[in-house]
Amino acid sequence: MEIRKDTVVTMDYTLKDSEGAVLDTSQDRGPLTYLHGAGNLIPGLESALEGKTEGEHVETVLPPEDAYGERDEGKVFAVPREKFQGVDDIEPGMQFQAQIDGQGHIITVQEAGEESVTVDANHPLAGMQLTFQVDVRDIREATTEELSNGLAESSEDESSEDEE
Repeated sequence: MEIRKDTVVTMDYTLKDSEGAVLDTSQDRGPLTYLHGAGNLIPGLESALEGKTEGEHVETVLPPEDAYGERDEGKVFAVPREKFQGVDDIEPGMQFQAQIDGQGHIITVQEAGEESVTVDANHPLAGMQLTFQVDVRDIREATTEELSNGLAESSEDESSEDEE
């Protein structure tokens, strides 16, 4: 079976930056399972996997526009410190979940002043060329339930762990 829209794919992956440093890997967590064509992967990786079959190894280098996008300096801005209610010690590098224009974003603190906090709402990997190494382990048709919710179901063992 080939990877195409509405198939469930299980894969091992390693993500590296342009210097070859490993940024993320499924090696210690187990394989990633996703519903292909539902926007669950970055566009360039999903395109690179289209048409591949079980057992294939795929290595693809993605420019920023096919990964997490270019950095946008407009997404770096100051926020009044009082917006960080309940957080007394704010330091550069800390990350928070925030609602921006009605969408959830991870923001990273760049600078923490007495009155305001400068944050960066760009994805941490924005502006980076990324290399994905993928081993396709399994491909199957999605179930009706998976198609309706846009997410692949985990195995029984995995889903009970996720609920804890």
